[in-house]
Amino acid sequence: MAIIIGSGTKDETSIELAQKVLNLNDTYDKSLRFIQDISLDRLETIKGIGRVKAIRIKALSEITKRLERPINNDITIKTSKEAAELFLPEMRYEKREIVKLIILNVKNKVIKVIDISLGGVNTAYIEPKDILTEPVKMGASRIILLHNHPSGNPKPSLEDINVTKRLYRCAKLIGIELLDHIVIGDGIYESIKFKD
Repeated sequence: MAIIIGSGTKDETSIELAQKVLNLNDTYDKSLRFIQDISLDRLETIKGIGRVKAIRIKALSEITKRLERPINNDITIKTSKEAAELFLPEMRYEKREIVKLIILNVKNKVIKVIDISLGGVNTAYIEPKDILTEPVKMGASRIILLHNHPSGNPKPSLEDINVTKRLYRCAKLIGIELLDHIVIGDGIYESIKFKD
């Protein structure tokens, strides 16, 4: 944090300013998660943190999220854990529900990752037709659906389970296998798996 802040003031070092930023964390977990949610104006209440430094601090959290998600064309997903770990760093901090779709070939190699929906605090709109359009166009064999719960609790809701069952049936009719629907929480996840 001190490195991102750069220079201090005549009264305080960058380390002391960094500590003041960390002291703004009034959340229960005392992690750096709060940086994503804190406003620039609140950061600027610290003497020595102007607009540029506040933007640098906010950018740090965004860059960290992106660096932790190494999506490229050489990734093969064999387990629910592997799929969840690709997106856990990015999705665990979101304040709204986000739905992502991993499109895979017959060997479970990632072809594409797309954002399907951006919802509210408690819900995201998921319809099988919206999810299956792109995989059908690409001639994909398999898909994995992921969405987050901003509450941090990944326990699937009844709606999550029902949507998964509906999607599974629809995908199967057109020759696409739904491997999993993963719910991302705060550092943890749950997998919704089932059979006919």
